[in-house]
Amino acid sequence: MPSKTFHPNQPKPIADAKVMGFGDHLDELRARLIWTLLGLGALMVGFLMMGAPLLEFLIVPLNNALAANDISPSLLATSPIEPFAAYLKVSMVMALLVGVPWVLYQTWLFISPGLYAGERRFVYVLLPMSAVLTAAGFAFLYKILLPISLTFLIGFGSNIVRTEPGAVALPEGAQLSEIVVLAGDPEVFTKGQMWVNTTLGQLRVCVDDGLVMGTALQGGGLIAQQYRIGEYVSLVFWLGIVFALAFQLPLVMMLTGWTGILRADDLTGFRKHVLLVCAVAGAIFTPQDPLSMVLLAGALYMLYELGLILMRFVPASRIAGSSARRHDNGTDGDEGDA
Repeated sequence: MPSKTFHPNQPKPIADAKVMGFGDHLDELRARLIWTLLGLGALMVGFLMMGAPLLEFLIVPLNNALAANDISPSLLATSPIEPFAAYLKVSMVMALLVGVPWVLYQTWLFISPGLYAGERRFVYVLLPMSAVLTAAGFAFLYKILLPISLTFLIGFGSNIVRTEPGAVALPEGAQLSEIVVLAGDPEVFTKGQMWVNTTLGQLRVCVDDGLVMGTALQGGGLIAQQYRIGEYVSLVFWLGIVFALAFQLPLVMMLTGWTGILRADDLTGFRKHVLLVCAVAGAIFTPQDPLSMVLLAGALYMLYELGLILMRFVPASRIAGSSARRHDNGTDGDEGDA
């Protein structure tokens, strides 16, 4: 008996489908939704317990950029609820991001019984590739774009308007007091002693046994740069969404090639146009400093070239014609081999 063959546009015969009534479909959908919500809820509880280190991890690029420009690495809260809201936002977003594979798995359990084996193989390729590209987008944002962009923007703000205080002679008999400058807090200190902590960018004073208070130090710039924690968290997550979507470009291009909408040869002659579109996207979806614009535009163009490579070397026929996966549970196209 000859084996079944798969074509991406082949309609699914009703006889091959697993017949389920409308009520059965609703029951299955309800079960998948319940399991999805339970999984996300468990993740949310876990990340609420780790909200503080997650928030600390998120603000590392900003603190490093502030310290590089000799500004106290501290953030501002303009309302009592703002730190708590930022804590909740970080925990919720991380739960959703980490929970995406679980959501996709439950979706897969719902739709997979009605798919051909060849159609399943497409999903086996697309989902892991999408996860890798999404992780690459976040890594690019956190490790490259944010440090470079924030350092440039903060440095620009620190030096755009500066003042020279001038020098004057000391009054007769006056002497300058000496304050110790350290990279951290001293190991031993007593009430009333003060020092400069260069790591924190603060003048710190011991006001009681074990109680130290400090005030942020500013450089010569007339623009005091103090950033709200809520606004920074929102900026990072907005950029994270943009980069997660932008890094799916190779998959979109590969899908257009699989469906026959476009071919790699159709796109190779439009590199200049694509470069212009990437530059416009970099100007729209970044904090609009020149460095971040160039970085995003360059990343998008490299993703475009990766998409061309995938269109040429990963055609639909190669995926559909590969050997059956063990996930098919005996329902793949090879089951009809004689």
